[in-house]
Amino acid sequence: MFQDSSAETIETSMQEAWQAFLIYRKLPLKQRAGFMRTIAKEIEKLGHGLIRVAMHETNLPEARLRNERARTIFQLNSYAEFCESGQWMDIRIDTAILDKTPPKPDIRKTMVPLGPVVVFGASNFPFAYSTAGGDTACAFAAGCPVIVKAHPAHAQTSEMVASAIHKAAADSYMPKGIFTHVHGAAVWVGEALVKHPLTKAVGFTGSFTGGKQLFDWGNQRAEPIPVFAEMGSVNPVFLLPGKIKSDAVSIAKQYAASITLGVGQFCTNPGIIVGIDNEDLHIFMEALSAEIKIITPAPMLHAGIYKNYVEKRATALSQNEVTEIAVAEQQASFNEGTATIAATSAGNFISNHLLQQEVFGPYSIVVRCADMNEMIQVADQIEGQLTCTLMATEMDVEQNSRLVESLQNKCGRFILNGVPTGVEVCLSMQHGGPFPATTDSRFTSVGGDGIRRFTRPLSYQNWPDALLPDELRNDNPLQLWRTVNNELTKDAII
Repeated sequence: MFQDSSAETIETSMQEAWQAFLIYRKLPLKQRAGFMRTIAKEIEKLGHGLIRVAMHETNLPEARLRNERARTIFQLNSYAEFCESGQWMDIRIDTAILDKTPPKPDIRKTMVPLGPVVVFGASNFPFAYSTAGGDTACAFAAGCPVIVKAHPAHAQTSEMVASAIHKAAADSYMPKGIFTHVHGAAVWVGEALVKHPLTKAVGFTGSFTGGKQLFDWGNQRAEPIPVFAEMGSVNPVFLLPGKIKSDAVSIAKQYAASITLGVGQFCTNPGIIVGIDNEDLHIFMEALSAEIKIITPAPMLHAGIYKNYVEKRATALSQNEVTEIAVAEQQASFNEGTATIAATSAGNFISNHLLQQEVFGPYSIVVRCADMNEMIQVADQIEGQLTCTLMATEMDVEQNSRLVESLQNKCGRFILNGVPTGVEVCLSMQHGGPFPATTDSRFTSVGGDGIRRFTRPLSYQNWPDALLPDELRNDNPLQLWRTVNNELTKDAII
């Protein structure tokens, strides 16, 4: 059991983080990247002891945790590589034209770090979205110190990973305060961290209630700061006529697996399935029901998530015109999530906003539409999402441009003939979407582009070459890609 950090500890940590920022922001990109790679090695050195502790705290199986640890290590190495590349700095140089009237000045733009970043560990990803997860890696790459508030549900796991970061910081000769690890189950701890005047940005993955509160605190400050909160999503799936006619049973099996993957405890869990009410949809629902019934209930992350799932599922099923069409047949024990599929009409779904809300767990609701026009009405009604999915033939897509356009406006990742679960770590990934899925749909929390969240643009005008940062100097000593007078090049400026 870890005690909440005191106000004095938080104040000291923030002061040290600021002093570290004044040093760390000036370190070469290669040195930052080396630090991140060292963190990855230290996490790997923790071995099975880390997995064992995480299994005990989260109820997640060993295979899942080993995969997640591997993903975390990959993220650190991948973001380190992108850090070194300098692409995230989006370097722009427009050289002077002195004989122009009036003379055009020399202007050079780069991205600079914001300052200390507070990261809140996620409950459902003890490695990849927590202490040394994507937010932490992106902040280090950007040149920012990090203060992590451990999630109380896996505090010991977080403490072990924090020890690896501290070891890496010492071995990499990082300044004191480059990383701080605090505990705090009490609400005031999070509020104090967000509202501290030296905090310059926040990263969060979790519930809408928690993320919105952090966002509000960030905007209530005398100096508002960006709060990058990923707050969940119901990730709607639209079954179009041509596709469902030919593949109803295989699609049902695919989605039964996706809905129940990890006991449904993913932010990309498909919580809404929309189709036209006909024989093809009935075949799909029968096949989906058959698959769901044989799913064995499994332990959820912790008692709080289990309680939330049971209550929200009960509330959703108690709504007018909502029918339970399938539930896992095996009796669940305490803390085990029972897979459930419900159904309702499009009209009822549209009129009852509660049915859009996330039920975090192995639950999904099938929305039956009278025709394509009603399906479009459902799409128009749906709020911002991390993902939207079309199960469709090419002809389905071509014939339903109005639906496609509506869904494009609602999500950060638009999937064709796949499932939303599974988020690839790569530069083209967009893991973020319109509110309420996230607080800023312009950014991603997965992939190297996530580094940009913790930076701001800075232009230098008429500075002598010797006084410019390396990435903006004429000889391009770092050999970075730069847009010079509207041309992308690595060449020196003559």
